[in-house]
Amino acid sequence: MNVGGGEPTNVNVGGGGLAGVDVGGGGIRVRIEAGGSIMSGDDASPVPRVQGRVDLDRLAARIIRVVQNAVGGREIDRFTGMAIGTTGLPGLVPDPSTLWHRLRGRFDLGTLVVTGDMVTTHVGALGFRPGVVVAAGTGVITLGTDLADVWNQSDGWGYLLGDHGGGAWIGMRGLHAALRAHDGRAGGSPALLERLTAHFGHPSELVALVYAAGSAAHHFASFAPSVGEAARDGDPVARQIWTEAGRQLGQTALAAASGLEPVFSWGGRLFDAADLLMEPFQSTVRTLLPEARFEPPRGDSADGALALARAAAEGSVRPHHPYVYVFTEASQERLDSVRTGGTERRRASAATPEK
Repeated sequence: MNVGGGEPTNVNVGGGGLAGVDVGGGGIRVRIEAGGSIMSGDDASPVPRVQGRVDLDRLAARIIRVVQNAVGGREIDRFTGMAIGTTGLPGLVPDPSTLWHRLRGRFDLGTLVVTGDMVTTHVGALGFRPGVVVAAGTGVITLGTDLADVWNQSDGWGYLLGDHGGGAWIGMRGLHAALRAHDGRAGGSPALLERLTAHFGHPSELVALVYAAGSAAHHFASFAPSVGEAARDGDPVARQIWTEAGRQLGQTALAAASGLEPVFSWGGRLFDAADLLMEPFQSTVRTLLPEARFEPPRGDSADGALALARAAAEGSVRPHHPYVYVFTEASQERLDSVRTGGTERRRASAATPEK
């Protein structure tokens, strides 16, 4: 993706607006800019999935509801640009054009960018500048990029195979320690057992909840704040879990730094616990890369999605598959002209990404 010329400037959207959508493990957040105002909305339900993949039909319906709720009774004639940064891309989003079809069926939409939430987190943190950004919430994914030629992804493999240092990883290890204390095994934490009981009830209730879930990551991550409370209260097991989480995030950041200036930032709700994460995270990076520079994020993933929507309205976003997909009215019009011209050739989708 080339955005060219540094950060995009404001554009005149007329009677329309811009919409940035952040889809993460913790739900959906939207940021809408129209008529000089910023509107926000959210939906904290887990991302809908089918056999592990993101269910784009259900996701689109939820995005529509969140956007409508955020706008309220205000009339927005048109979204000149919309950008969606979603978990699962690349890899678990079957056909990004599905979002174009569904959303354009409801909104007058000029350009739609569909990308991974690691990209919107990167843009939110560094503002279209090169560097490495660790996105940590329920899961973990790190992107080192210049948004043109270098695209280094690290982790993002899901809570069963990776996401080391993320919210689900922390919560799962906290629950392991709590259950060890319940059994009387070595390495347990009575403080975490007490919090498990307060959060989930008896351990047997936790077992029923986890094994009945299509994906238990959301439940595991919901316990991470309790592990943080125990760590701040001085529980050594909980503190060690958070220290190791910071180290894991540092290792993930280092793995994505090849070919880039050593600029690092971060994003995601896990970093709300900066007092527990930041020292082991940064020291791990500096041990192998002493010249590393750390920059606090300028904004979050929703801010990054809105910035991408603004760039999309200017026409300055270019596709870079499988990380960035761009859908426009022009691609729709080209296909419509082919159909009305009498050809019977069929295509896989009614809107094709810009090449």
